[in-house]
Amino acid sequence: MRRVIGALLVVLAGGAVGGEFGGAVEGWAQERAPRKVGFDEAVREAMARNPSVARAATAIGRAEAILSQARAVTRPTVTARVNSTTVNTPVAFDDDVIQPRHQVTFAPTLSVPILAPARWAATAQAQDQTAVAADAADEVRTQIAVATAQTYLAIVSAQRQVSVEERSLQTARAHLANAERRLDAGAGSRLDMLRAAQEATAGEARLETVRFELRSAQEALGVLLAENGPVDAAGEPTFVVPLTLDESAWMTARPDFKTQGTIIRAAERVVRDSWKDVGPSATLSFDPQYVVPAGIFQPSRSWRFTASLVQPIFQSGLERAVRKQRQMSLLDQRLALTQLQIQARSEVRLARQAVASRQRALLIVRQSAAQAEEVLQITTAAYELGATTNIEVIDAQRSARDAETSAALAQDGLEQTRLNLLVAIGRFPTRDP
Repeated sequence: MRRVIGALLVVLAGGAVGGEFGGAVEGWAQERAPRKVGFDEAVREAMARNPSVARAATAIGRAEAILSQARAVTRPTVTARVNSTTVNTPVAFDDDVIQPRHQVTFAPTLSVPILAPARWAATAQAQDQTAVAADAADEVRTQIAVATAQTYLAIVSAQRQVSVEERSLQTARAHLANAERRLDAGAGSRLDMLRAAQEATAGEARLETVRFELRSAQEALGVLLAENGPVDAAGEPTFVVPLTLDESAWMTARPDFKTQGTIIRAAERVVRDSWKDVGPSATLSFDPQYVVPAGIFQPSRSWRFTASLVQPIFQSGLERAVRKQRQMSLLDQRLALTQLQIQARSEVRLARQAVASRQRALLIVRQSAAQAEEVLQITTAAYELGATTNIEVIDAQRSARDAETSAALAQDGLEQTRLNLLVAIGRFPTRDP
């Protein structure tokens, strides 16, 4: 009977799996091990290779193209016109031809805007939008860096959980072996062995679960790094949190504040330039003309120089309506900045409190884990001497595993809150002290 139970445990643990499932497990085991990267390297690769960063860079290119278009209308332009005219009957007076039957006209035009405040304003505004696109791209890179860091921490957390479950499983298997020896020696019972076997089997299931969670996090990191496969964490990162914080410094360091500030400056320029929409505009143009054949009233070669000045006089309140709309847009962006400042201050305060709280909690749960480990050792020794039952041993095993798991989760939580604080004060991905 004991051999039957032992074989059943081996089957449940995956040691004697056959058929299609066994082949799948063997295929999984033969997969190439994920590439390992360090924390800083993973963040750099994600910011350089992630498609979202490349898409943000295309917005800069579009803004630069719009800027080039706005500049083009403020520069000299040259056009050329060719007309070929044929009439049914030439017009003549005596022997002089007034209108030839077939005539070709070539007329180039050079136009130079010398006063174009609205066009100049559009160029400056397009340049502001290029700066906005650049700041937005930096914000996207920061978001990708934060997502990469969080995924990296998830891998480290899963690795800790795997280690906890592996140690717990080793303890459960040792207890199962001890229960089998006691049963063989006649000092134990089949019920004790079944309880130990149940705990070992449950440990196998938990280990498989956390291993899959680890693989899921590795796949997520591979996606962020644009890798064709999972990527593993090579080590645990270290986050240096500053002891003192200068609000004016960390606000200017945050990429979302930089972007919002650039947006406000661009909106302020638009409001200031509103008068230029109704300002005068002046253009100089030079139009030479070559006609073949020439007519009696139309010379073969001629030119024309034109100076044009245009000033809008009455627009039925359009300029005031446009200016008010721009002022409301500027006010909206300033209110958005105020809301962002309120939210950021709250994030920083909460992140600092979370770091302090997680540090205290980590000390407590580590002490609890040490106590639970000592209880397990004492209970196991007492069981081997026959002073207690394996129920106490199994309870001690579970308590030790839960305490160790809590310690691992507390460590992960502390690292996450440190990362959140660095992000809140604009020190990540550049974490210079």
